[in-house]
This record gives sequence, C-alpha cells and structure tokens, in this order.
Amino acid sequence: MNLDSIYTEIITEYSQSKHNERTIDSPTKSLKGHNPSCGDEINLEIKIKDNIIEDAAFTGVGCAISRASTSIMIDLIKGKRIKDALNLVDTFIGMIKREITNDEDLEILEDAMALKNISNLPARVKCAVLAWHTLKQALE
Repeated sequence: MNLDSIYTEIITEYSQSKHNERTIDSPTKSLKGHNPSCGDEINLEIKIKDNIIEDAAFTGVGCAISRASTSIMIDLIKGKRIKDALNLVDTFIGMIKREITNDEDLEILEDAMALKNISNLPARVKCAVLAWHTLKQALE
C-alpha cells in the first residue's frame, strides 16, 4: 500500500467519523468559520481551563476535506496548551503553503500530514485550512 492510499484512507475515515461533531456544554470559546468559495461552514467550540484545551468540537456542513481536517485538528489540540495548539496551526498552514516541507518538522501534525498534498489542489486548500484559521482566531 502506498502513502497516497494510506492518506486517502485517513481522510475518508475522519470525514465520516462523527466523534468530534457535537456541541460542548458551556464552551469557553465559540467561533464560526466560513469558506464562501464552496460553502463549507463550521462552528468551532472550545473549552479551556488553566491555559489547556480540555475539549473541542464542531458542528456545521462541509466537504470531506473540510470535515476531515477539522476532526483531525480537534484530536490534535485536545489536552494541549494554547501556545502548543497555535504552533500546530502555524505548522499545518506552513505545510499547506509548502513553507514547511521537512517531514521531521511536520511529524507533530500526526494524521494531519495526510492533508499535505492538498497544496496540489488549489481549489481544496481553503477547505483544508478553514478549521485551522478559525481555531487561530478563537485562540488569539
């Protein structure tokens, strides 16, 4: 099995999984993200305590790329300090923009590395980064 098919499997699994698609009781932060070019729209909710992201979830509508990217991001940020979550955002966006290409630098992204080749599909880039930009806005 080649890497592309493994990445495709990861994206498919996350886009179909509903484990992060829900609401949070009394979120600390809640922010809507919208991609007008394709209609993807999410509401990202985050619960923060003592500078640590205790929980995160989303609701909304979007394509498989957008849903997978959002769910992967949520799995990555749970339990992280805010500054570490922001570092993940910067690394992910750097990967998509091809500013960070060294796989060792990208390893912190774990399953999010499956979205690396989205940069080859300009029409899908906004789908992949929607949640990440929304998270950055919510945390800053």
